[in-house]
Amino acid sequence: MSEPSAVGLELDDIQRGVLSPRPTPYAAAYLAFRIDDREQGRELMRRVSGAVTSAADAASPLGDAWVSAALTCRGLEALGVPAASLDTFAWEFRQGMAARAGALGDVGDSAPEHWEAPLGTPDVHVVITAIAPDSPRLQAAIERARPAYDRLPGITAVWRQDCYALPTETEHFGYRDGVSHPAVEGSGIAGSNRLEVPLKAGEFVLGYPDELGGAQTPQPAALGRNGSYAVFRKLHQDVARFRRYLRDNSTGPEDQELIAAKIMGRWRSGAPLALAPEHDDPALGADPHRRNTFQYQRDDPIGFRTPGGCHIRRANPRDAAVAGEVRLHRMIRRGAVYGPPLPDGVLEDDGVDRGLMFAFIGAHLGRQFEFVQSEWLNDSVFFGGGDGKDPVTGSQDGSTGFTVPRRPVRRRLAALPRFVVTRGGEYCFLPSLSALRRLGGLQE
Repeated sequence: MSEPSAVGLELDDIQRGVLSPRPTPYAAAYLAFRIDDREQGRELMRRVSGAVTSAADAASPLGDAWVSAALTCRGLEALGVPAASLDTFAWEFRQGMAARAGALGDVGDSAPEHWEAPLGTPDVHVVITAIAPDSPRLQAAIERARPAYDRLPGITAVWRQDCYALPTETEHFGYRDGVSHPAVEGSGIAGSNRLEVPLKAGEFVLGYPDELGGAQTPQPAALGRNGSYAVFRKLHQDVARFRRYLRDNSTGPEDQELIAAKIMGRWRSGAPLALAPEHDDPALGADPHRRNTFQYQRDDPIGFRTPGGCHIRRANPRDAAVAGEVRLHRMIRRGAVYGPPLPDGVLEDDGVDRGLMFAFIGAHLGRQFEFVQSEWLNDSVFFGGGDGKDPVTGSQDGSTGFTVPRRPVRRRLAALPRFVVTRGGEYCFLPSLSALRRLGGLQE
């Protein structure tokens, strides 16, 4: 549980989408806009500041519906934010995700030239996100935001992605998703791992002390404080290829599920191998109070239960001995699926686009999202694993396999193809509510 803290987060000025876990189930929509007229862009900010929900409005972690608003660096430029101010923002944000493709492993089919238009181009300025427990309430949330952009001819809608989370919380590969989230000092929201000490607020909200004792704040402070950075990524999942890989590398259905668990670090029910190493435990996987409360170093330092190269141990090594301080790289992660599921048992692709809309929230794009993506997911040096990549989401090229530690002889799986392809994404800034109003009042 979150420990008492002297940090006084100004929750009424922080967007709710920064700190609040999403409900289960839920429906969501990402709406992207281009600002063609500066003054109407500022009017959009004035209007949207009244539609965005603050973190103080969250009656419970499940809450109701809410709306968030984010801007790319090109969006801030379009509003007329001075260059001297923009220069104080994270340099990764100023470059944009497309320019960072090489560092992120977005190459080959994932390269920006193959992205879904207009993602990764200068045409994406504002991203409005609506979240609600179901489709009718999602539509009501969108209607709440619609006056902010409707009947503004200088604002052009350029992209929309609808997505959802099922009551089972599963994504298209069949795993329970959204299991892990950190506790943030001062938020009043408990983390999912009761063994993890809450992280400093400045790891996620700008203007507060972080784990290193500093406080990152874009200038002027009235613009940067209480804001956060957001990463949005559309990730296509090749479900048929994933299923064929499990089939071709297993001795039967039970072995398929074991391999699926070993490459993820969890059974598809959500039960972690750390707590259920031999057999799945669906009751454990469904229990939010138990399924994420574990560490690695004491019980499994070598990875006989949870392989060092599996997805969840790469994305969050917890207390494992790795290169780097784990707490400096923790993220708030949100995921929602898009597209219809591939029917059970189908092993050939049906041509339908399906995947995951990934969202990262944090105050440090470089040492949080980019570090984890480049150093932990797409490399293995940090835990002494050679040149392997994340078996589920890594930028595989078919040259490396996956090793399952076991006694007396480790098990080697065949070379991994790429199961997840980037369809596009953006680096965004989530301003505080007062900063949204400030952006609406900018003068030439």
